Amino acid sequence: MNRKVVVTDSIWGEVEVEAQVLKAEGFRVVLAPSPESLPSVAQDAQALIVQYTPITRQLLARMPQVKVISRYGVGVDNVDLEATRELGIWVANVPDYGTEEVALHALALILALLRRIVPQNQLVRQGYWDHRVAGLVPRASQLTLGVVGLGKIGRRVAWKGKDLFQRVLAYDPWASPWPEGVERVQELAHVFQESQVVSLHLPLNPENQGLVGRELLALMPRGSYLVNTARGKLVQAAALRWALEEGILEGVALDVLPEEPPSRELLALFEHPKVLLTPHMAWYSQASERELRRTAALNILHWAQTGRPLYPVTETPHG
Repeated sequence: MNRKVVVTDSIWGEVEVEAQVLKAEGFRVVLAPSPESLPSVAQDAQALIVQYTPITRQLLARMPQVKVISRYGVGVDNVDLEATRELGIWVANVPDYGTEEVALHALALILALLRRIVPQNQLVRQGYWDHRVAGLVPRASQLTLGVVGLGKIGRRVAWKGKDLFQRVLAYDPWASPWPEGVERVQELAHVFQESQVVSLHLPLNPENQGLVGRELLALMPRGSYLVNTARGKLVQAAALRWALEEGILEGVALDVLPEEPPSRELLALFEHPKVLLTPHMAWYSQASERELRRTAALNILHWAQTGRPLYPVTETPHG
């Protein structure tokens, strides 16, 4: 049997790690050269490994042999899950590859904002040697950290934050068990009302797209900070700019943006001295990159051997 896995897109530009895993079941692993070529390249493929390419119903109709889709990462918002259920296609993800890295990155961004690390570095290089030039620095132990979403990453940020902040509170209606020492709030608005620092750790879905807009930001104490290492479309970019100009936000740190890579128009919204950007790399370390790629391939291997991927996020109609 001719077994074929198509990698729809990849920031690495090669598939050696994936091919090494899948050779045990005789799979040939092919990287699609472009989004436009995907339907023809994957016409005879049994499986896809996906990074950012949108997997739509129309696209799936042109790849009739695909039975399993494995995504590099946790979120599967670029896959039409309704269509895959109807077509009997498994969808799987990689849930734990970068938990430590994302939590650490979120805390690093929070501390960089509070301690004004980036502007201080720039000012020293411009010839200033004065701790007051970059502005006032708050004491973290007098602030409240609010965490929105208590999955594995949010839980770790909240847990580590207890050693740094006066209070840590969180909102997550589904979290269980609740971490000791983290205050539970019943309404999302309360996180924004009571926290000088808010860190977002939510998956993206149709219900929370654009969740953080003017209404929530206006509740924050003046001079607050917002950090997003989750999904760019959780936050309304124009609302962030407004909150910065109004003085509600003293600093913003974003590892994710609504459009990636960002257009010039989107970047223009963030051309502000109090915005810190990183290129969707919170998940990254040498170890997490290899784990991500191996596990994405192991989903396909496990499906081939057992009929079920290692980390399914949907059940097939017969599953």
